[in-house]
Amino acid sequence: MGALTIVAKYLIIANVEVQGTVEKYDIIGALFSQTEGLLGNELDLRELQMNGRIGRIEVETEYKGDRTVGKVYIPSNLDRYETALVAAMIETVDKVGPYNAKVQVVEIKDLREEKRKKIFDRARELLKLVEHEALPDTKELITKFLENIRETEVVEYGPEKLPAGPEVERADTIIIVEGRADVLNLVKHGFKNVIGLGGSSGGIPKTVIELSKKKTTIASWMETGVAKCCLRSCLSMRILTT
Repeated sequence: MGALTIVAKYLIIANVEVQGTVEKYDIIGALFSQTEGLLGNELDLRELQMNGRIGRIEVETEYKGDRTVGKVYIPSNLDRYETALVAAMIETVDKVGPYNAKVQVVEIKDLREEKRKKIFDRARELLKLVEHEALPDTKELITKFLENIRETEVVEYGPEKLPAGPEVERADTIIIVEGRADVLNLVKHGFKNVIGLGGSSGGIPKTVIELSKKKTTIASWMETGVAKCCLRSCLSMRILTT
């Protein structure tokens, strides 16, 4: 069967048998000519096709001896009652050319129902994908939420834009760490008076030196080469007070 020319709601399927050898266009011509005006202009096949209420009529045929048998397909955009009338109307065709013929409707397919079935089947497949996803528990969600909140609490402090907790400016005591990751870790655990040196070995930033002149300072470093270097610098410059 060829492609439909309209977005059809229904598809009329009929068997056709002709007592002679005819072409497809002979059968289509008989459908139009023998039903013309039978149910009035509103349900005339030509008018319906011109108005896009039925689609292109398709015919499949084969020859069996001196007979022609096949199927007729009529896509319909009419409502179900009008579609049923058109289906009954084409069964009145009893001639194709000079030969006796019989047309019998065997099915009226609801094409929308087929689409609905495809939608439901696909929805079930997609639902399985969702069900297979691991859902995080409440504790994990809360932990991630708090981590995001605490990360937003880390600020850039001073002209060097050093990573720092939000309370460095007003706290009496500050904790000096090596880099941003250290700042995040301490802020995560509630220490908001922390400031990082930026993770570089280029000496102690001027901002930290100035802060140490007016605040109690505490160093907190891992045992790394860079950390030891920073610690020696702090001690030599008398930045650390405890």
